[in-house]
Amino acid sequence: MEISVKQMYDIENAGHKMGFHKILMMENAGAATVQRLLSHTDDISSKTILVIAGMGNNGGDGLVMARHLVGYGADVTICLMGEPSKIKTTECQQNYNILTKMPSITISGSIDTTIQYDIIVDAMLGTGITGEIREPYSTAIQYVNNSEAFVLAVDVPSGLNPDTGLHADACIHADVTVTFHKMKRGIPKRPDITGILYTERIGIPPEAEEGII
Repeated sequence: MEISVKQMYDIENAGHKMGFHKILMMENAGAATVQRLLSHTDDISSKTILVIAGMGNNGGDGLVMARHLVGYGADVTICLMGEPSKIKTTECQQNYNILTKMPSITISGSIDTTIQYDIIVDAMLGTGITGEIREPYSTAIQYVNNSEAFVLAVDVPSGLNPDTGLHADACIHADVTVTFHKMKRGIPKRPDITGILYTERIGIPPEAEEGII
């Protein structure tokens, strides 16, 4: 079954009200995505990885991934797409706060374009895209698409509308996309943008769907 972005939002809220809080969903989403990345990667401990994290929960998923990837021995750099004080959600903020206590992770406010990363994680915009892509996101998307890195998109490639399959003026082209709970309607329409698609369960109780789908 495919669902809309609004249905997913409502399911998450229903699960949260049941006591399965969004911070747990974020942890499970990040951990599951790392496992998918490991299945596409030989010797993750030898890889340089750039996680480009937005300011909302999609970025939070990427921050969880960064923590797990360092645990596997990878060389991880995070580019946060804004000032830490402007992080939009409690869940993303909590995960950012953990990373600030981890010298094993490099945190930057910009992309060092002199480095050729092996893997880039797109955790910029997620499902909440509306309108044209603004800076600094448009430049970051262009950088990713021009790189030779293996690109993994978290939930949906940044710039792709997950309801319609249409894309904005700038859009990540991924090798792998990992979405969560259930597939959003527009995502499978664009294999040219998503690459290989996976849908990962992240622990949301089936009962959270009641009355929504």
